[in-house]
Amino acid sequence: MSFKDRFDAGQQLAKKVKKFEKPYVLAIPRGGVVIGIEISKKLKCPLDIIVARKMGAPGNPELAIGAVTADGDLFLDEQLVEQVGVRHEYILEEQEAQMKEAERREDVYRSGREELSLKGKTAILVDDGLATGATMEAAVRSVKRCGAKKVVVAVPVAPQETVGRFKQLVDEVVVLSTPKSFWAIGQFYSDFPQVSDEEVVSILNEAENTRLK
Repeated sequence: MSFKDRFDAGQQLAKKVKKFEKPYVLAIPRGGVVIGIEISKKLKCPLDIIVARKMGAPGNPELAIGAVTADGDLFLDEQLVEQVGVRHEYILEEQEAQMKEAERREDVYRSGREELSLKGKTAILVDDGLATGATMEAAVRSVKRCGAKKVVVAVPVAPQETVGRFKQLVDEVVVLSTPKSFWAIGQFYSDFPQVSDEEVVSILNEAENTRLK
């Protein structure tokens, strides 16, 4: 299964999550925000963000040993950390660096808006796909800490093993495609451009203006 672009994927995913009553949609920037606005429009529900940053391995920043949110919620792949032999000091340094970047991005994206209160709410966490799921797992920990009553992970595409892991972590996982051959999220999109900070801010402003009408 492939998607034309993120807007197409978001519209298809929205049909699968419309069963949830009065949820809050929490998108992981940047690509997840494009997915999130389509779901927010379809369900007529609020859209917010959770900024989570991947923590890269020493000398290989693309290899995720974990992830951290702007609020400090941390996920570490303990098995990979041990396998690669990552020093504790490196983990602390990388955690601090990525947390600072997450804080910076959250300030830019929010533009002064306060985050939504999740206490007692159904939170639908969205992204444009999952690979290792490190950033999503950090985001899951964040919404649980914030008191969400029900946590749902909804993505267009993810590997079967990643989906299986998240089924043990959240109340429900909604995924449109779980291909056996999975190299990168972008391979399942015909058009998969980089999403800019400006686009994220514009989408969040659109969602806020719609919510306040």
